[in-house]
Amino acid sequence: MRKFIALGLAMCIGASALTGCAKTSSGNKNMAPAPKGTTAGQASVPDKLTLTYVTSPLNVPTIIERDQNIFEDAFEDMGISLEYAQINSGADQTQALASGDVQILYAVGAPSVILSAANGADIRVLNMYSRSPKAFCMYSTDDSLTTPESLKGKTIAGPAGTNLHELLASYLAGGGLTIDDADAKAALDGGSVDAALIAGAAAYQAKQQGYHMVADGEGLIKAIIAVAVREDFYEKNRDVIDRFMEAQKRVAAFMKDNQDEVLQIVAEELDLDEEAVREMYACYDFSMDVTDEDKAGFQKTADFMFKSGMIEEEMDVNSLFL
Repeated sequence: MRKFIALGLAMCIGASALTGCAKTSSGNKNMAPAPKGTTAGQASVPDKLTLTYVTSPLNVPTIIERDQNIFEDAFEDMGISLEYAQINSGADQTQALASGDVQILYAVGAPSVILSAANGADIRVLNMYSRSPKAFCMYSTDDSLTTPESLKGKTIAGPAGTNLHELLASYLAGGGLTIDDADAKAALDGGSVDAALIAGAAAYQAKQQGYHMVADGEGLIKAIIAVAVREDFYEKNRDVIDRFMEAQKRVAAFMKDNQDEVLQIVAEELDLDEEAVREMYACYDFSMDVTDEDKAGFQKTADFMFKSGMIEEEMDVNSLFL
């Protein structure tokens, strides 16, 4: 098999530049380079807190938090200014955390956390952001692709080292196959591949265009997105972390109590119609709590990454959780 190609899919891979998003008191969003964040060894109450701002594939808590100024309001009386770094790439997110440019990764994929930890970085899971196996899909123009065996020798496009990569491997394993039995190149619309691995709005649009869904992640992957921090920052800034987690609960409460308004806000932010957002929203679990099932999902992903050669040693993921 040729190397699994990481595609520039809009829903999965974004610009790698570290860009900040400052929000004015009036609520307008202005983009500016993110200044340096708190590094290890600073006082327990930093002057500034930088966290990532990632809206895709359907990061509803992030969108609602910014719209309602929930985090900004939470830290105002502590004298902490809030800044945002718009970094869609998981690798760039974990690098920014390691360098101290960002203190909180607010929505980072489990594979990125595992890879960063395997490379020796100080990274720990604070709590959960979302789980959405049904939002991660494989689509094709060929409706005869209905089983793992039918994919043997087919060309399949998708981003390497991600939940979508794990989806493909898990689906093939159901037929006793491996990724070596398939191929990877781009792209579905151009007719040069037999199937494409896509998520979120891109998957919804593929469905609307009439593409055949070969499989989604239900029963195959957990598709876990987490909130992560450096352990040293966590230990030295427990009051800040506690305040952040309380603000997360306020985000969750707003989402629960104002669903129609939430759908409208998200649709406007992502330039989608509300019905599309409503359908996709039903595929997501945004509970913050870390469950045994979440840890099992992390372990399954770590095992997949080890067997695929993405990490060199087996990992006990319990070490990743604070």
